[in-house]
Amino acid sequence: MRSAVHASFGEPADVIGPADSPMPQPGPGEVRVRMILAPVHNHDLWTIRGQYGWKPALPAIGGSEACGVIDALGEGAEGLRVGQRINTAAGRGTWAEYFLTPAGMATPLPDAITDEVAAQLIAMPLSALMLLEFLDVQPGQWIVQNAANGAVGKTLAMLAAARGVKVLSLVRRDAGVDELAAVGVDNVVSCARADWRDAARALLGKGRARAAVDSVGGQASADLASLLGDEGVLVSFGSMSGEPMQIPSGDMIFRHLVVKGFWGSKVGREMGADDRRRLVGELLQRAAQGELRLPVDAVYPLEEAAQAMAASLRPGRGGKVLLRA
Repeated sequence: MRSAVHASFGEPADVIGPADSPMPQPGPGEVRVRMILAPVHNHDLWTIRGQYGWKPALPAIGGSEACGVIDALGEGAEGLRVGQRINTAAGRGTWAEYFLTPAGMATPLPDAITDEVAAQLIAMPLSALMLLEFLDVQPGQWIVQNAANGAVGKTLAMLAAARGVKVLSLVRRDAGVDELAAVGVDNVVSCARADWRDAARALLGKGRARAAVDSVGGQASADLASLLGDEGVLVSFGSMSGEPMQIPSGDMIFRHLVVKGFWGSKVGREMGADDRRRLVGELLQRAAQGELRLPVDAVYPLEEAAQAMAASLRPGRGGKVLLRA
């Protein structure tokens, strides 16, 4: 079968390429899926670099999420049927014509959800929804987040708004304000403005934010800490800058701030089945009703995986980059 493979760790556009791989056979409790569309996520890129929380054996087919149609059932794979369209974010090697996934992690999809939305429905949106619950912010309270025009940032703002939670979204470029407005996200401030801190504080009001999500690190962590109120929680979600978090001790001491880390894979593994079904059900409902919008920037065939990697790293994308079988 056709696939996109890397035989070494390195920059994704340099090491990924088309290959002919063996057809996988489903084991007990697994299903085989014929891929329709598969997204290029940031964690996929970090995995190819060899810098994520786990390293695949090489050579490895890339990808971790996809929308597809069940092609074969392994022994004991119950509750699913051949021909059913599903999403999974628990697959390994989804950048291929066929891949395997545990039956329990296959989510059947209603017809109201398009393939483009279905392909990216679980990994980032479920992380955003788990993060929203992890923050424990009540309706009417504020969350502030940086790198807000990324996939999780956009989704977090949409899902929080649907629950009555207010979100202040910080972006690095003025154009980011329009990008978020295009998907219905408001309360966005560009850090390119000289007075952005004043604008952010004016939106938050006297009580400031209850929680902050840091995807950047470095000085950006200090900027978020300055926007938190007493007993506020700063959550490290990513480190785009590659720098250690810088948090003034005065902010920590005098306002009793709390700093936590959040890794969606760990939280997901520890989550009970009932809670996961509840959250996935919310995502399906909001996507079907148009409350959760997941735009696509471009779609590439598997043979052009290297170009897709480069496109996914381009600033100012209008949405997710997808691969098609």
